[in-house]
Amino acid sequence: MIRTVLRWAVTCACAAGAVMALADIHNPLRPILTAMFLLVIPGAAVAGLLRDRDPLAALTVGAAASLVVNVLLVEAMLIFDAWSPRAGVATIGVLGFFLLVVRLLYREGAVAGPSTEQGGG
Repeated sequence: MIRTVLRWAVTCACAAGAVMALADIHNPLRPILTAMFLLVIPGAAVAGLLRDRDPLAALTVGAAASLVVNVLLVEAMLIFDAWSPRAGVATIGVLGFFLLVVRLLYREGAVAGPSTEQGGG
């Protein structure tokens, strides 16, 4: 119960940070919530792909992946002289959505299992 409430609270905070950054809403909580979105979403998406593994290992790999994704995004934006907080938030959001789709497809494939058709002949 507490885990579910905490999960939904973090999800709502991350969504609020993304909306504030994309809509350019100025609020004292905007830097905190936007940073939370940028750090939590990639890590949660990668950790979600590793659900079958040790939870500590999934958390560690998710945190490392989150930092790597954000650093690579910032470096690319600086190299191409295309710095934009909105573009960064949008890119992280699209990447997180893409990893969610991969996770759902992976789970659907795992539930279906391997094909058991036997070829005749």
